[in-house]
Amino acid sequence: MKKSWLRSWMVPMAKWWGRASGYRQLGLRLDDLIPEDNETVQLALKRLPPKEAYDRVFRLRRAIQCSITHHLLPKEEQTKEDEDLPYLTTIIEDIEREQKEKKDLDAMVPTKK
Repeated sequence: MKKSWLRSWMVPMAKWWGRASGYRQLGLRLDDLIPEDNETVQLALKRLPPKEAYDRVFRLRRAIQCSITHHLLPKEEQTKEDEDLPYLTTIIEDIEREQKEKKDLDAMVPTKK
């Protein structure tokens, strides 16, 4: 994203995709769409603060209910673009860094001088 021409092309495309995908109309945030079948994601979910974990479950249940009834949330309850901030991705990146560091430390072979 250091190239200005690339940024001027990618940012509007990303904003368009966010509006067109429809997850915000169901009250979800982008990190709510991360599949939970990975061990790293499961560990990240356990590390979430209680309030954030509760909010995530609430958003998912509300989106499922909207999907079942084939209705969208009213405009005031939909997720706004500035509210759609990552909350799980940062924890996942930390866990992956920790796992890589552990793997590197376990692979070290001590040598005698």
